[in-house]
Amino acid sequence: MRKMFIVTLIVSLLLNTENITLALATTDTNKQEKNNIYNVTMKQDILCLMMAYPEYIKNIEENNGYVYLIMKSGKKLCYDDKKVKTIQEKLINPDLQDTLEQIYPLSPTKEIMISDFDPGRYRSYGLLHEVYGESKEIIENNLTKVNIIYNNYQFNKKNKASNSLKTVMEEINPILKMDQNLRNCLLPCSGTFNYRVISGTSRLSPHSFGIAIDLASDKRDYWKWATKDAGEKRLMSYSSELVKIFEKNNFVWGGKWSHFDILHFEYRPEIILKARYFSNNKVLKKAWYEGSPIQETATKNAIDEIDSLIK
Repeated sequence: MRKMFIVTLIVSLLLNTENITLALATTDTNKQEKNNIYNVTMKQDILCLMMAYPEYIKNIEENNGYVYLIMKSGKKLCYDDKKVKTIQEKLINPDLQDTLEQIYPLSPTKEIMISDFDPGRYRSYGLLHEVYGESKEIIENNLTKVNIIYNNYQFNKKNKASNSLKTVMEEINPILKMDQNLRNCLLPCSGTFNYRVISGTSRLSPHSFGIAIDLASDKRDYWKWATKDAGEKRLMSYSSELVKIFEKNNFVWGGKWSHFDILHFEYRPEIILKARYFSNNKVLKKAWYEGSPIQETATKNAIDEIDSLIK
């Protein structure tokens, strides 16, 4: 009996050891997979930023486990500060990883997004200041006029922002008379540049940088003005063609935020580029840059630069 007990004990110990080894191996595999996904996502994010701001991002650098974008001015912007943040903290002080974490949906929607899904609402003020101007005076010097049907509106000319808005209007004009709903959503335009903070906060509005436009206003447009049900009714009637044209030209739409802002369009090329090329970034592909326009020389050069730094 004693021999039988010892044999049983040994077998049990061996099985437990095997299970522990298997569990540890599984944990290591899961950890490695998470690291791979993180690195792939980081490379994709940095590529989108380099494609979105080619005149302003001059280099990338790794230092003590942190990756930085080196800007035209020489300033460094941290990709991921590796801090755990609340939603409010991400709104106040997001790093670049925070701004690109939520993938903007390019497909049409007629429903308010799930709670706290606001792709594009997190803004890196370090990046905005570098590209569009560090002060009201500098931003104002960077403004140019864009014709919105009957009136001219100020928009920032840096990084092709005003040119993109002009292209939007060139694409809208031929269909404006034929599409009354689009016309009703567009006009009268509520404004573009306005150096101010976001209501109830100390954060500058994207309108302060001259990269946002508010179209025709409706009392159901804004999450602070209207209930979710009222907002969804407004979405149901909103022109999908208008949204598509803006998105095609690198504008995000506040109608695709849980904190909805339906009259609001904002020039954010990095958000649209990620949505266009890397909407399924959780899937490990043969090459991390698969889907991007690698036939373009600038894109290929950026990929090579990223690969040389991030292994």
